Amino acid sequence: MPVTIQNTPNPNALKFSVGTDVGPPQTFVAGGDIDDPMAAELVALEGVTSVFMTADFVTLSKRDDVSWDTIAEAAREIIERRFGA
Repeated sequence: MPVTIQNTPNPNALKFSVGTDVGPPQTFVAGGDIDDPMAAELVALEGVTSVFMTADFVTLSKRDDVSWDTIAEAAREIIERRFGA
């Protein structure tokens, strides 16, 4: 199943539905100790401030001054590499 991107009520957060269980709830914050390779790659994207994973989705949060145009597709590619498409 391809990763789908959905808006959230927060304009600085996007939900990436993966269609499969991503494991227990986990949160990773930019500048923090990140032991998950995918989360580390996502947080390394310019402007991403945090990654939250639970159930069948991954949510990214970003800074106000960065556009989703520069993040969303790169994030989708990273997530699809991990969860298949």
